[in-house]
Amino acid sequence: MTLPTLFIPHGGGPCFFMDPEGGPPDPMWQPMQAYLAGLIGSLAERPRAILLVSGHWEAAQVTIHAGDGHPLLYDYGGFPEHTYRLRWDAPGAPDVAMRARALIEGAGFPVGVETARGWDHGVFIPMMVAVPGADIPLAQLSLRRDLDPAAHIAIGRALAPLRDEGVLIVGSGMSFHNMRAFGPQVTPVADAWDAALSEAVTDPDPVRRAERLTAWEDLAQARFAHPRAEHLLPLMVALGAGGADPARCDYRDHVMGWTVSGYRFG
Repeated sequence: MTLPTLFIPHGGGPCFFMDPEGGPPDPMWQPMQAYLAGLIGSLAERPRAILLVSGHWEAAQVTIHAGDGHPLLYDYGGFPEHTYRLRWDAPGAPDVAMRARALIEGAGFPVGVETARGWDHGVFIPMMVAVPGADIPLAQLSLRRDLDPAAHIAIGRALAPLRDEGVLIVGSGMSFHNMRAFGPQVTPVADAWDAALSEAVTDPDPVRRAERLTAWEDLAQARFAHPRAEHLLPLMVALGAGGADPARCDYRDHVMGWTVSGYRFG
């Protein structure tokens, strides 16, 4: 069976785990938490492993993490002390990492390999919700620091065979990510961007879909939504790996005045 590919929102910092007693998050974050909690159950089969691309890891060349992601990388600041002791102790997936490396190199891209970096919060925060038992192995893939959309779509295409090998390919970012713009006054602009992005992502013609995402800066309010594109580029990998499969908006909600969407391919 061919697994879909996903682009998911990972929230803001440890937003789902702010209560030291383990209670529910702020109501604003609860719909996103519910969406993430239902991801694995929404699949026709449980994946044997996850390959995740986070907006919080960039390298000069695309790099694969081939070890366990422990200790975690708490790459956020100003949050309650207990959020720096959160755990997600899933095993790594070095076999998937090496398979991904071979596929990407086969497409003509050099690939770095490392084993020491912890999983950043673009990994462990959404995965604590989606896979609370930490019982699906995971390998993390970096972005390329140049944030070239066409290159990341091509890297995603190279990874597509993993979908037939029981591996769930996940891009973890945010469809809107302007850290200087918050509140209800932002929502109309965020809505305009989200409508333009969703129309491009769900274009039924896969060739045109890739072309429109390669030229994402031409979409309405693009640079307001993403002054820098690192939280959008995981979408390019998921889209590339999705190939010609149908695309749909899997989730949409408003947080902090932002319009935030998730997408599924296949």
